[in-house]
Amino acid sequence: MNHDSVDMTVKVGKLVLRNPVIPAAGTFGYGQEMADFVDFEKLGALTTKAISLEPRLGNPPPRFAETIAGALFSGGSQNVGLDKFISDKLPFYKQFSTPLIVNIRGDSVSEFVQLAERLSQEEGVSGFELVISCPNLEKGVLFSTDPNLTYEVVKAVREVTDLTIIPKLSPDITDITLIAKACVEAGADAITLINSPRAMGIDIYTKKSKIHPNIIVSLTGPCIKPIALRLVYQVVQAVDVPVIGVGGITGPEDALEFLIAGAAAVEIGMFKFIDPCVMDKTIDGIKNYLIETGMHRITDIIGSFSTV
Repeated sequence: MNHDSVDMTVKVGKLVLRNPVIPAAGTFGYGQEMADFVDFEKLGALTTKAISLEPRLGNPPPRFAETIAGALFSGGSQNVGLDKFISDKLPFYKQFSTPLIVNIRGDSVSEFVQLAERLSQEEGVSGFELVISCPNLEKGVLFSTDPNLTYEVVKAVREVTDLTIIPKLSPDITDITLIAKACVEAGADAITLINSPRAMGIDIYTKKSKIHPNIIVSLTGPCIKPIALRLVYQVVQAVDVPVIGVGGITGPEDALEFLIAGAAAVEIGMFKFIDPCVMDKTIDGIKNYLIETGMHRITDIIGSFSTV
């Protein structure tokens, strides 16, 4: 058996991906930044950083602080806004056959709807990853910590687009399966798990936050992988739509853990900063594993986890 004989095809919602490896939004910029390091035609799908209706400057520096096996960060969803994304950034992606999943974030249900409705009219957009772990400013809580709010935003987006919808959920919830079920009931085609858990760090000399003036920020890196893996496994048991696993993946072995736990695909985030070629290596590593274990299709290992 050789690489060409291995079928790496997976289906996520309405999308058919040539393999299950996707760059995580936010760590891939607008694509151009990674073009010298990554073969875009080799990836399963492409993603964008979070796009909002209006431009966002993001949070003031410092935005990053290292932790053991990871980092604290507080980016604030800096982006050029919808109009500039469509005019200046979207054309770059149209040269590739790889499906494009646009990551969108809103401060209200109405903003999510406007983003999805407008982008659905643009050539080259294949689906949406909804960042519902951001706050609903009208209600004062995170969308993804409330099943009713989650249902409301996913349902509203579903009503304005036929493209694939993939809500991205926060781990900061007692029972994430309730949120996942609300997504599916509202019409989601797949679910991404997880967005970064909330965390903090203190500078012992200034006695202030390491990412001052922000205090509660996000945690990313290999340290969150066991949490993400557990939540993926739980949600796979609870819903009947594909799950995309993300959080702490550093190469093929990590990715395979998620696939064996039941994820249909994986996203690689912060480790791209350490090794920009990690996605290519992960794709090749998964293929090598399938060849070594005598399997012809990626679907042979998805959900193969044994509890006995």
